[in-house]
Amino acid sequence: MAERKVLNKYIPPDFDPEKIPRLRLGKNRQIKVRLMAPFSMRCETCGQWIGKGTKFNARKEAVEGAKFHSMQEFRFYIRCQRCAAEITYRTDYENLNYEVEKGAQRNFEPWREEKAINEELRRTKEEEEENNPIKALENRTEQSRREMEDLDALDELQMLNARAERVLTGDVLDAIAAGKRTEEAKEREAREAEDQEDDRIARMAFSRVNGRRVKRAREEDADEREREIKQAAAAVSAAGSRRPNSGVSSNSNGNMSALSRALGGIKSTKPKRNDQDLRREPPSLEQPPSNSEAPPPSPPPPATLAGMLGAYASDNDSD
Repeated sequence: MAERKVLNKYIPPDFDPEKIPRLRLGKNRQIKVRLMAPFSMRCETCGQWIGKGTKFNARKEAVEGAKFHSMQEFRFYIRCQRCAAEITYRTDYENLNYEVEKGAQRNFEPWREEKAINEELRRTKEEEEENNPIKALENRTEQSRREMEDLDALDELQMLNARAERVLTGDVLDAIAAGKRTEEAKEREAREAEDQEDDRIARMAFSRVNGRRVKRAREEDADEREREIKQAAAAVSAAGSRRPNSGVSSNSNGNMSALSRALGGIKSTKPKRNDQDLRREPPSLEQPPSNSEAPPPSPPPPATLAGMLGAYASDNDSD
């Protein structure tokens, strides 16, 4: 074991390297290699499917007389995994592929058929152009037209790209920021308008004059009531000027009732005395007269225009 680790080995004095026999190798000898299947195939003996990339212990040999541009082609021998039948395939440099020789059948590959079809069409087209010069001229004209269309499309794409390159990132960001500022200003203006409208409605509903709350009524109702008061007052004054003040006629009573109806919508706001105030008052020293001695009640004084107008003024002052 130590012999393989030394740097120098013992050479006897009578050593003659010419006496060592040389190993003569054959020209078509096979070399054992480890490889992977370059394509999927099916064994013809047992029908076993062999997938692409399956590893095999194979034998490699050079194909005699088969070269492509001074490149030597090789043949490979593998065995089926199921029946151990021999499968042979070789390199195909011309088509950049492999070719099965025996023992298996290569699976269908659509791209290989497509290449073959395109190659056949190309050969057919070349033969037609050789035999028919008019057809060759038409083909060249069609090719020129397609080239011009391709050039126009390319120019358009270059213009679009140049236009896109001129747009700077800073300009885009500024435009976005300006749009956001505009939206914020619109929202702020809308909020301010709503606040102003709310303030106006609140002032109308809760306005005060000289510390007193003013009740707003409709203009139509106020005009109609003022007209009724004027008519009733004019009727009462006319009736008083025609008749003496000793009595009140039916016309005057009717006029007074009309005036009372006109002023009926105004309620008196004089404070009322509650029960507690009545309890606090001291009792009167004079005893009320009995039922037998009570004088008859005096009739209420007649309603006059001055009294009604005074009551109306007192109500307004109390409000």
